[in-house]
Amino acid sequence: MKLSAAYRLAATILHGFDEYRTRFRAITRDASRRFRDAAWREAQQASAARINLYDDKVAATLGRLQRTFQAEVLTHCECWREAKAHYAELIDQRLDYELAETFFNSLFCSVFHHRHIRDDWMFVYSSRDSAPRHSGICLTRTRRVAGDWVGALHWALGEARLETPFDDLERDARLGADFLVGHLPAMLRDADDTEMELLESVFYRNKGAYLVGRLRGGAEQLPLALPIRHGDGYGEEAGASEGLHLDTVLIEPEEVSIIFSFTRAYFQVDTQVPGECVDFLQELMPDKPEGELYSAIGFYKHGKTEFFRGLNRQVAKREDRFVIAPGVRGMVMAVFVLPSYRTVFKIIKDRFDPAKEVTHQVVRDKYQLVKCHDRVGRMADTQEFSNFIARRDHFDPECLDHLLEVAPSTVSLRDDKVVIKHCYVERMMTPLNLYLEQCDAAETRAVLKDYGNAIKQLAAANIFPGDMLLKNFGVTRHGRVVFYDYDEICYLTECHFRRLPRSHAAGQGEPAEPWFSVGPDDIFPEEFGPFMVANPELRALFTELHPELFDPDYWQGLQRAIRDGKVIDVTPYRDKQRFVETAAPTH
Repeated sequence: MKLSAAYRLAATILHGFDEYRTRFRAITRDASRRFRDAAWREAQQASAARINLYDDKVAATLGRLQRTFQAEVLTHCECWREAKAHYAELIDQRLDYELAETFFNSLFCSVFHHRHIRDDWMFVYSSRDSAPRHSGICLTRTRRVAGDWVGALHWALGEARLETPFDDLERDARLGADFLVGHLPAMLRDADDTEMELLESVFYRNKGAYLVGRLRGGAEQLPLALPIRHGDGYGEEAGASEGLHLDTVLIEPEEVSIIFSFTRAYFQVDTQVPGECVDFLQELMPDKPEGELYSAIGFYKHGKTEFFRGLNRQVAKREDRFVIAPGVRGMVMAVFVLPSYRTVFKIIKDRFDPAKEVTHQVVRDKYQLVKCHDRVGRMADTQEFSNFIARRDHFDPECLDHLLEVAPSTVSLRDDKVVIKHCYVERMMTPLNLYLEQCDAAETRAVLKDYGNAIKQLAAANIFPGDMLLKNFGVTRHGRVVFYDYDEICYLTECHFRRLPRSHAAGQGEPAEPWFSVGPDDIFPEEFGPFMVANPELRALFTELHPELFDPDYWQGLQRAIRDGKVIDVTPYRDKQRFVETAAPTH
């Protein structure tokens, strides 16, 4: 019996998806070995390779389709309608069916260049409802506490799927138990039915491994995260114990949410049923969008699918319209927002302001760099959209007029529709310059301290922001300062940090124009102050908090460390929470 072209089309796409999932899981499973060996640079390379894997496999599958099918078959929408039905049957019993649907969508969009987005021909909506999943696979492990918190922590750490022993498991169990006894609500701490439930899978990122779960009892629930690390200096930085240690215990919902932030690299976590894992995580963090959680565990393309579906639902409510983003308008990007969905849309302008010497392709390359790089909690993740279409009446007229004026090659009208050929989407934050306008003295000091910390942590990750103006940073709902303007970023090691030469003409004052040569990569930290913080009072406070940022020696020292191969990790929790400061050796 001859198979139809539509069936073969569906089968070919599913074969490409299987190749993607096989390689994705291989990279992810190897995270335990990389953590065991403290292969930190290899971990960074694996993270970038896994991000690039999706587009590579879509491109390979597209090539296979183009070689197998004639153009009139491949570009016939009705063939895709039939293929979608076959595909839905083929993936019906799969535990990752939602990811398979997104892969099908990617191939459809590649063939039709992101046009003809209809549920008839692709999975605009999932083939299944949102009923709870029941795969029968054991997702978690559970232990009744019964007042024995040391025993519970010993079980949590000792039975984790880690390939390296703890340096002092008894000490770590005691430290963790002491923390929980001292910080848990009495009803949860003392309840007879209190239990600890942890996901079987270990979450790996950078230099950390995380056990994630919850504490339940006395009709209360709190999330639980147990960050585990090697002894400081182990592996590529020789010197300390080779064993593991519990770094801290996190039980505050906001602290656990920050671990899964859109400003951090994706976790390497091997899970057979991604949807069930996401469902569990969302029970711990109900305020975090489902799409963000898919992205957090590495499925950023399906995270984009879920974002798009959520956006469609929100726009249909007609609670508000797209409006120009508050704050200073950008020189490279036109930015608009949908306030009720807390979403920012960025479009590259047709012409940049004269001060900007970049091209459209350079800007896109910078955004891809950020996607693949370790964002250390200080750069916002973005999703890239092509042929984004919305009704004209969903836009505020002033916003639409502005977009048509500054980006006519990207934004156009088609009847009652607005068509945007290309844009970036990210979570909404409050611009730092606007945040500072409404701060009291304590908040001002705290946010300026975090602004400097953000710059330092980006630099430690080999990222120089370039344009460090306040308007290019935002403040999240957790009060963290995050960088989001990427058109001038570069690797820190590409920069040439210099001290300002002093004029030999003593008493003559500084000349109006530089009297010394300046190369294209030369940077003078002593000049940062007025450019970063225009307000003299705020600048004085910032200089007091971060004087080293104005010293070329500081930047050159970071460069040397990076060139020497040192991988600097930034923990997603405060240093003062870490047990390493209080844990005295017991042997």
